[in-house]
This record gives sequence, structure tokens and C-alpha cells, in this order.
Amino acid sequence: MKTALITGATSGIGRETALALARHGFQVVIIGRRPSETAKTAEWIGTQTGNRNVEYLVADLTAQVDVRRVAHEFSATHRRLDVLINNAGAVFPKWELTDEGIERTWALNHLAPVLLSLELLGSLKASAPSRIVNVASSAQSNGRIDLGSRNAQASFSMNAYSNAKLANVMATYALARRLHGTGVTVNCLHPGVVATSFGKNTGGWIKSLSTLAGPFLMTPERGAATSVYVASAPEVETTTGCYFVKAKPSKSSATSYDEGLQEQVWQRALREVRAKDVPGI
Repeated sequence: MKTALITGATSGIGRETALALARHGFQVVIIGRRPSETAKTAEWIGTQTGNRNVEYLVADLTAQVDVRRVAHEFSATHRRLDVLINNAGAVFPKWELTDEGIERTWALNHLAPVLLSLELLGSLKASAPSRIVNVASSAQSNGRIDLGSRNAQASFSMNAYSNAKLANVMATYALARRLHGTGVTVNCLHPGVVATSFGKNTGGWIKSLSTLAGPFLMTPERGAATSVYVASAPEVETTTGCYFVKAKPSKSSATSYDEGLQEQVWQRALREVRAKDVPGI
């Protein structure tokens, strides 16, 4: 039985992704921030699918200490990891630092996927062929990388989110190069514009716009389709270093293909999470 670990899986496309993979027969482990909500979601997925192999872990992924802890908890209780889906993401209403001194949007949307992937790399390599799937966003096309700006500070919450998602895509490409030939693939995707609770943290006009646009947006189930495809389709088992839209390889922003900048983004992330580069690659 294959095992999938999915972050941000208590609602929206994360929950629908977990539901679909449970229906496909995966052992599914979800990560959520609120204990009661996460437990109820895992129980709901099990009930809906008849899959008894649905579990949950609790962590605040904006905190690196929690990312490391939850990776250790998973590795201590599971022999294999076939698919890691870094789905958790959010736009926050104001610029603020975590207790570890990292801007919150940057911490959750960019650094958490990098750190969790590195912390679980041993399990992924041992389970190869295996997959890392980073849920990015078309917002990456509006992002910019300012390596001189501490913690990717931006004056507007969507700017901070776009910057983090661009870095997310670039880190995907950098890690894919490092893992070439190991049997671990690394891809990212844009799920589409989905009707979820994503904008609830922002308030103001972003939240209002999300509410008004709701009837015209994708359902979470449709939005999860690309994540499920990249995580499980046999035809993309060896595909790596790609950006997917509507379950097809697509072009990310021109900036994202600058390999020199990718390396700078990657090395910056390693410094910020206090991690070493992938050994032997």
C-alpha cells in the first residue's frame, strides 16, 4: 500500500486531494493546524471512502520547530512515504514575523515545503519511486525575488504571497535537479482558481472579492484534480522539474527558469531553515 502525506488537508483542495487518494487505496496521513478539526477531517475521509488507513498529525507549519517535529513523528511511525504533497498555503492580512523571526507568508508558503521535503527525504528515497508535489499558484507570475530584502517583505499581502509562490516554484526546480536519478521526483502545480476559504485570513477587499467571485470559481474537487494527477498518475511517475496546469506540463514565469536565481533562492532557503544542502548530489 502506498502512503501519501498531505499538508493543509482539513479543507479545500487539500481535503479533496486526501479524499481522492484515499479512494485510490493510498494510506493517507493529513497534517492540520487545529487538533479537533484535523481529527474530524481524518474520520470523515475514512467514513466517506471506507479506507481505514487514514491518519492525522497536527502542526503549525509556519513554525520550523513544528515542521521538524511532525516530520519526526511521521518517520517514527511509518516505514515508507510514496507521495509528499505540500499543499498548505495562505494569504495573511498584514506583514508579521513568526516567533522564529521569519515573515509569516514566506514561512508557510515557501520555507515549510522546503524544510518538510528535506526532513522526509530519507523516507522518500527509501520508498522510490516516490514523488514530492508542491502546490504553487499562478500568482507566481506576479512574484519577484529580492534577495536583499529580509524575509521577502512586501507592502501588500498578495505581493508577499506571489513572491513566496515564485520562490516555491524555483525551489521545486532546484530540488528536482539535486534529486535527478534518485527515483524521487519533484513537481509543482497551479490548481486553478478555486472556491475555498483561502482568503478568509485577509479581510478587506480580497475577502469580499473571493465571496463575490465564488459562483464562478472551480469547486475544490475540480481544483484538486491536478494535485491528484501529479501525485498518482503512472504516466508522470518519472516526470520531474515541471509546473503543471490542468494536469498538463505548462510554462511558469520567465523569471522562474533563471537557474542562477534558482540557486540563490535555494541557498537562501537553506540558510533560513538552517539546513544543509542535499548530500551527494
